Amino acid sequence: MNNSSTVCVDANIVVRLVLFAEDKIQARWKRWESDEVQFVAPSLLHYEVVNSLHQYQKGGQISAPTLERALEAALGLPIDLVDDNHIHRRAMVLAAQYGLPAAYDAHYLALAEWMGIEFWTADKKLINTLKPFKFDWVKGIE
Repeated sequence: MNNSSTVCVDANIVVRLVLFAEDKIQARWKRWESDEVQFVAPSLLHYEVVNSLHQYQKGGQISAPTLERALEAALGLPIDLVDDNHIHRRAMVLAAQYGLPAAYDAHYLALAEWMGIEFWTADKKLINTLKPFKFDWVKGIE
């Protein structure tokens, strides 16, 4: 991966950034901003963020005002959303090839692969699933 000025981030990073203000994610995001990194994600990012925030509220873990603030913060992040049929087709292949439980995660992989950039996630389960395949461009914030 050679385009270090752009990174693909997933919904896990966005939700944890706007909802939990975790030190590792906050520090990484600030570093990216100071390095003027561009952010991209598949067009499904906001759907996943909304669903995740809804689940937190439904489970009683956050209030309605917290959900609203977190959603507005997430929607305001400078992330370019990419929707291309190639990504959907490649995601189908990647999901099957690597035994992913859902094709959502494969969209982030397909986008990062297509653009030749790093993919960053806070999803430990995904990182563990992909670890045997030694993707040097898949990065986890742990």
